[in-house]
Amino acid sequence: MTDILVLGGGYTGMAAAIRVAARTRRIGGKVTVVNASARFTERLRLHQTAAGAALADYSLEEVLAGTGVRFVPGRVAGLDVERREVRLDGGRVLGYDKLIYALGTVTDVSVPGVADHAYTYDGYADAVRLAERLDALDGGTVVVAGGGLTGVESAAELAEARPHLHVVLVSRSRPGSMMGDRARAHLDAVLARLGIEVRAGVDITKVLPDAVELDGGELIHSDATLWTTGTRGLPLAAGSGLTVDARDRIVVDSALRSVSHPDVYAVGDAAAVSQPFGVLHGTCQSGIPAGLHAADSLAATLRGKKPRPFRFGYIHQPVSLGREDAVIQFTRADDSPRRWCLTGRAAVVYKETVTSSPMPTFRLLKRGLVPVRAFALTAGRT
Repeated sequence: MTDILVLGGGYTGMAAAIRVAARTRRIGGKVTVVNASARFTERLRLHQTAAGAALADYSLEEVLAGTGVRFVPGRVAGLDVERREVRLDGGRVLGYDKLIYALGTVTDVSVPGVADHAYTYDGYADAVRLAERLDALDGGTVVVAGGGLTGVESAAELAEARPHLHVVLVSRSRPGSMMGDRARAHLDAVLARLGIEVRAGVDITKVLPDAVELDGGELIHSDATLWTTGTRGLPLAAGSGLTVDARDRIVVDSALRSVSHPDVYAVGDAAAVSQPFGVLHGTCQSGIPAGLHAADSLAATLRGKKPRPFRFGYIHQPVSLGREDAVIQFTRADDSPRRWCLTGRAAVVYKETVTSSPMPTFRLLKRGLVPVRAFALTAGRT
């Protein structure tokens, strides 16, 4: 038997676990998934949770049913890559022969006051806490820090669902700056229609209990601050001796194995995956293909074969703007914008199709109907 341990039950970890179980069943693979929560978190919908939406509730055991994968609830407290052991809260120790590390990232809280006074999306419970705070407000101001896709989606969702609140989006650059002109123009128009105040070109230097402080010293009153400006890997990886990059993501080779410990595969946001155009940024778009590829690489290695190199190219930047609008920026493989974008109701349908796709994908994976090439596009496609 080969003990294969998957750390993390998110999009990437679940894809990897289901795939590697199917690929190694006949050669003695025994797969276990460890996750802190028994609930599958749809991270693509956390902004909806924060806005107060009631969403479907999936259990990890339900998702894994019929795969032969064992689920162990527990928070990872330690990783010994030399002894090949993982320690959980409470002291339980799990050994492994091969490890797939899919624990994702956490919010970068290096700015003073963020850890103490800001809300984040590090998990489902965090989004629920923000929703509960907003439920208690009859009026007031919500500051969303960060003009990336998560910040834009959150600002729009909150403004639409809670029109009695004043939403301020604070960003170092123009919101949606990675998009083309037409997509940005639509995004700007929707933010204005929703009454969102945009403060671009400024940095937040400190988060206070009831305000944020800008780099020029100005204070913006805030009854609740949501922080979406950046992420980094868990200290667990670097602390275990794995080679990591400047953001504490595990550095991997073309087969998605740790460059320092090849019995460890890293996928999703937790991995620094290099492609010809640069290092991938963490999204579900690249995470599930990486999970599938790591599973195939691991299975190939157990069979004594050489794994194929991972190749990936982006195709789109789908952004919801509340429940009634959206914008889809189509991209080149390096994530630079193409000329085409989709807006309005058609974009809403497109975005919902993308957001809801992981569950059908898992069901197809359990039946062996999803080839990895259906996800991993050739990075040279420009």
